[in-house]
Amino acid sequence: MSQAPRHHERDQRTAAVRHGRLPRRRAVGTIAKILAAVIAVIAVSGVSVAAYAVWDVSRSIQPGVKLPTLPGQTQQAIPSVGAIDGGVNLLLAGTDTRSNLGGIYNTPEEQDASSGAGNNDVTMLLHIAQNHQSMMVISFPRDLMVSIPDCPDPSGHGTISGTDLGMFNSALSRGGLGCVVLTVEKLTGVQIPFAAAVDFNGVSAMSSAIGGVTVCLATPVTDEYTNPPLDLPAGQNTLVGDQALSFLRSRHGVGDGSDLGRISNQQVFLSALARKVVSGGVLSNPVQLYGLAKAAVKNITPSESLANPTTLVQIGLAMKDTGLGNMAFVQYPVYSDPDNANRVVVNQDAADVLDKALVNDQPVQITGTTGRAAETTPSPTLSPSPSATPTTTPIAPTSPATPVPSVTPTPGQTTVPLPSDITGQTGLQQTCTKGNN
Repeated sequence: MSQAPRHHERDQRTAAVRHGRLPRRRAVGTIAKILAAVIAVIAVSGVSVAAYAVWDVSRSIQPGVKLPTLPGQTQQAIPSVGAIDGGVNLLLAGTDTRSNLGGIYNTPEEQDASSGAGNNDVTMLLHIAQNHQSMMVISFPRDLMVSIPDCPDPSGHGTISGTDLGMFNSALSRGGLGCVVLTVEKLTGVQIPFAAAVDFNGVSAMSSAIGGVTVCLATPVTDEYTNPPLDLPAGQNTLVGDQALSFLRSRHGVGDGSDLGRISNQQVFLSALARKVVSGGVLSNPVQLYGLAKAAVKNITPSESLANPTTLVQIGLAMKDTGLGNMAFVQYPVYSDPDNANRVVVNQDAADVLDKALVNDQPVQITGTTGRAAETTPSPTLSPSPSATPTTTPIAPTSPATPVPSVTPTPGQTTVPLPSDITGQTGLQQTCTKGNN
């Protein structure tokens, strides 16, 4: 059996994907996996997909018959499913494939963008602490140059050789979901027992099922390269269906037109979605939740460890009392690649702090800014951000840092202040997207 050759130089098998401002001739084709990731995160963070399925079955069961008991006997307690013991590390890999999706993805332009397994163009690691009192969602830039290890062939035959330096988003097309997991494990040092691959078919249905998500725009957001095109005014916008999908896919329309700007835009959406799920009544509306779950289930391929409905329920219950202020959404820290302005490399000093907190299960405090496409307070007038340029200094967003609500550690735990190089926000922070106008 042939094996893929090991590369000791930059892997060239993946199509070039711009890190900086992209030429406007290409459609923004890679991002709905974020909503897939978003929906998966929220489904896991709130009330699990499995719980909705159980509700659907249970509502059709006839009322039970009370059984008699003998004198002195008591009915046996009905077992209940509790939160999963200990912490959770769950990886969500969003694929940009258009294969077999149909609909708006069946156009020649979309079909030419990506097919087959696709690339993991949005990858998030959900970490729930052992005590369930804090949570992190770490977004990994698609353009990150990393070492990709040898990975089991998804077909079950042999091994796919790794590469000393390859583009992070090639891991899925190289060796499937397991290869993405192994790559993140090697990068961070944390063990990941749960994973799911998500495509973006049905994203519109999921955002509609939850009744839309209201996001703040500091300036108008327009993007003629999304499908459908975006033309959103400044202010509060409730995004539903295809419009929500385009917002999450947009790269040209937000921040400085880079993938890093898109990540911070996605975090604006993520935090708004978390607030709606936790505080906006979604958790108390089984019809709305189940509609969301039905749409999500069709677009998530879980690892075997997630295939048991009870496991999904337990993971969901682990998030019940975490609190929005203890939910941190961060971007893995990077520099611009000095050898290629369209790629990034790990900011190792900052990454070491984040990785250590992750491995040691410590809550974190965000001290950096909200990212290239986000701000905490919209400015009356906002000049466009400059295009990304090669640099060997840490990549920093343009908006000033503002105080972040403190994470409340439990006794015996120490909150780790993250370096200011690490951008992100908590679920409690209300942020606004900056358009790339």
